Amino acid sequence: MRLLLAAILVLSPLAAAAEDTLDADQFDARTLGRTITYSRLGEVYGTEEYLPGRRVRWAFTGGSCKEGSWFQRESYICFAYDTRSDLQCWTFTETDAGLVARFMGDAEGDPLVALRESPLPLACAGPDVGV
Repeated sequence: MRLLLAAILVLSPLAAAAEDTLDADQFDARTLGRTITYSRLGEVYGTEEYLPGRRVRWAFTGGSCKEGSWFQRESYICFAYDTRSDLQCWTFTETDAGLVARFMGDAEGDPLVALRESPLPLACAGPDVGV
C-alpha cells in the first residue's frame, strides 16, 4: 500500500503538468492579439506577436522580424517561419510565473518564460535602416 501511495505522489505532479499543456484553442485564446517577450535564464530571448489566423511575427532580441504561422501537432504548438525549412515545436503551459515554453525534445532544458506582454504590435525595423 505504501508503494502505491508513493507512486501516486511521485506521478501526480507529472500528470498535473501534462494536463496544464495548452492545446491549440487554449493557446490561441491565451496569445491572440498579444505581443509577448520571452526570457531564458533571466535574459531577454526574443519577442513574438500573435496575429489572427494563427499567424505570428517573431524577432530574436536585436534581430529582424520573421513571419510565420503555427498549428498543433500532438501536444506541441509548432511554428513554421517563412525563412526556415524546419519546424519549431514547443509545449506551452500557464504557470504562476506566466506562460512557459519548452522546446520539443528538450524537456529538461531551460524553458522560455513570458517576461512581459503588450497589446501593441512588434516593432520591426525595415531593411537597411540607417544605410
